[in-house]
Amino acid sequence: MNALHLSGPAASRAREGRTAVFFGGVVPASAEEEALAEDIGRTLAQAGYSLLHGGYNGLMEAAARGAGGQGATVTAVTLLGKHDEWGAFNRHATISVHLPDLGARLNYYLEHADLIVAMGGGVGTLHELTAALYYATTIRPVPVFVTGPTALRLLAFLREEKWLFETPTRSLGFLSAIESPDAFRTRLATIDTAPIGGA
Repeated sequence: MNALHLSGPAASRAREGRTAVFFGGVVPASAEEEALAEDIGRTLAQAGYSLLHGGYNGLMEAAARGAGGQGATVTAVTLLGKHDEWGAFNRHATISVHLPDLGARLNYYLEHADLIVAMGGGVGTLHELTAALYYATTIRPVPVFVTGPTALRLLAFLREEKWLFETPTRSLGFLSAIESPDAFRTRLATIDTAPIGGA
């Protein structure tokens, strides 16, 4: 039995173009971070990215609102059997993917990512961010943008305490600390624009 379930009117277009994965919590640390997430979603859509996210509220919904407002495909990824417990997807999701476990969910995010954007959140967002950092150092150097005051403080802590450090065999060149919306736009314009699988 195939555990992957895709639904939505745009499902056939799910892998067209480039995909940005957005990790962010359901309880924004501030109104400013929520506004930043919406701006990021809008900027990603304007740059030609579709958005892949958890599908629920908070920063995820803000990013989806920004991307969806520009006509981008917005994919919600959840777990089979948890969707009823976790609640309805935000209204900006145009496609849904239902997977059997957390490992499959994380793998789906990472394997489809042309870019990962991480903001603050709870332990779930922390799990997603650390998985992305490990993936980018060991599997494929997908660009990871960390932004927003909460996530930037976490990144500084990880570096200071040597949880995250560069070695000759594990480059951190994929990782960008983004301080502002303008810096986000500038950095986005400089990354490789080829989607997964080639130009």
